[in-house]
Amino acid sequence: MTEQVRDPWKIVEMSRDPRRLTARDYIENVFSSFIELHGDRFFGDDPAMLCGPAWLEDRPVMLLTQNRGRTEEEARICRHGMPEPEGYRKAMRLMKQAEKFRIPVVCLIDTPGAFSGIEAEHRGQGSAIANSLREMISLATPIISVVIGQGGSGGALALAVANHVYILRNATYSILSPEGFANILYKDATRKEEAARQMHITAEDLLRLGIVEGMIDEDDDGNWNDPERSYSSMRKILTEDLDRLCAKAPEELIRDRMKRFRTY
Repeated sequence: MTEQVRDPWKIVEMSRDPRRLTARDYIENVFSSFIELHGDRFFGDDPAMLCGPAWLEDRPVMLLTQNRGRTEEEARICRHGMPEPEGYRKAMRLMKQAEKFRIPVVCLIDTPGAFSGIEAEHRGQGSAIANSLREMISLATPIISVVIGQGGSGGALALAVANHVYILRNATYSILSPEGFANILYKDATRKEEAARQMHITAEDLLRLGIVEGMIDEDDDGNWNDPERSYSSMRKILTEDLDRLCAKAPEELIRDRMKRFRTY
């Protein structure tokens, strides 16, 4: 019996659902002893980027996560998970700390894209994302990234230059939104559902194309229906994968990471 093909637009809607588990949920239920660190040492702090050291089982990790907010007020403060330049610079600062102490980096991605306001552009949004890509590709410590909701554009890629990338079953990962794709390709944003089918942005498509290494399980109708299913699946995959990656030499990690992205 063949598996029923799922509607990509329905998956897009689930990835955006306000009930969907946030980075805070995973921090509190997959990891332990998390200590939030603040500031980019240049301009300020960005609440859309929630970062700090934590423990995964018996292993220390550096967590870099995009926080879209649990409540309406938090979502407003976090701009629904759209980081500003200081958020990416904060993440880079902590990447380098992880490298210094030989701690693996785990990134949780959940953003429709980087914040595109004029203030962010004035403070160097484009260069902050570009510098993050450069730092991650040559970081001498293991990196695993997980797309937990929306993985949109360069705002997501800035935390996804990893040795391995995973995705939740009802998450999406794409160069832009289906609405934006439809507006560019068809000159008609209302054709978003058709665009979603053409873009190959679902977990199944990305796994088939080799863009991600694996898919993390969740309830078919959204992970808020059975949170523990997603928590246990993520915990198992991260623990097993970090065991393998941490056994590799730094030079091998960098070489493998570069090879991964050059084969796209």
